[in-house]
Amino acid sequence: MRQVDVLKHCNLCPRACGVNRLAGERGFCRAGARPKVARAILHHWEEPCLSGSRGSGTVFFSHCNLRCIFCQNYRISWQGRGQEMAVESLAALFLDLQAQGAHNINLVSPTPYSPFLVPALREARKQGLQIPVVYNCNAYESIDSLRSLEGLVDIYLPDLKYPDPEPAGRYSHAPDYFNVATSAILEMQRQVGTLVLDDDGLARRGLLIRHLVLPGQARAACRVLDWIKATLPRETHISLMAQYVPVWQAGRCPEINRKLTAAEYETVLDYFENLGLENGYYQELEAATTAYIPDF
Repeated sequence: MRQVDVLKHCNLCPRACGVNRLAGERGFCRAGARPKVARAILHHWEEPCLSGSRGSGTVFFSHCNLRCIFCQNYRISWQGRGQEMAVESLAALFLDLQAQGAHNINLVSPTPYSPFLVPALREARKQGLQIPVVYNCNAYESIDSLRSLEGLVDIYLPDLKYPDPEPAGRYSHAPDYFNVATSAILEMQRQVGTLVLDDDGLARRGLLIRHLVLPGQARAACRVLDWIKATLPRETHISLMAQYVPVWQAGRCPEINRKLTAAEYETVLDYFENLGLENGYYQELEAATTAYIPDF
């Protein structure tokens, strides 16, 4: 069976819509029968271990299986801006980013396209791709899809969100989010282990967990940290993000229609330190601006 035949009854993610994408049907994510890319750039605003001095070779895929109402990339995740590409063109794109000096290939929201990523990455490796591949996702992943990528992905970069079903359902249409996401992260950890940095401080392999702290959700963020502390090695790298801005449909929910306060963010940072977790990244509150959102 061809890798893409799974799209005849798409169950790539936990939503398991069952639509025939090869026949033009669209499921929750709205992705079609070919990879769709919104932009590919050298990104200098990722974590330092990814951006380094030359940038992360970031490929922004169109559509998303979560579609958060506050998504800063809503133009591509919801509205689907982008261009469809053949697998061969995708492989060539990865090689071009490497030629530009990228420290890694950073696949953003790749979940709907894993059957295309497998042959594209294999072809790129065959043609000389040597830099690490980063799977930058929302963690709402199926175990089978992740296992299809084993050996091709070097670094997993999941954004672990809500520990409670109510906000997960309200903001991301996925009340089962935390159980699904934590199971997926355990699979990621099994595949690549704890993050390994080279002598220049650049990530070579492993797991780096992000968490975007939402306004009014400092306690929830602390519970996410509790899960990490109880379940994963204490050396696990964690990126606590303060960049939330109320865009797209955030105004539908007054409780998140504002930026994070310094007190809320400091509560989470203090909790991180008190837990004894060893490796963390944090942001200045000035990061909460649309100026850092790529132009799609």
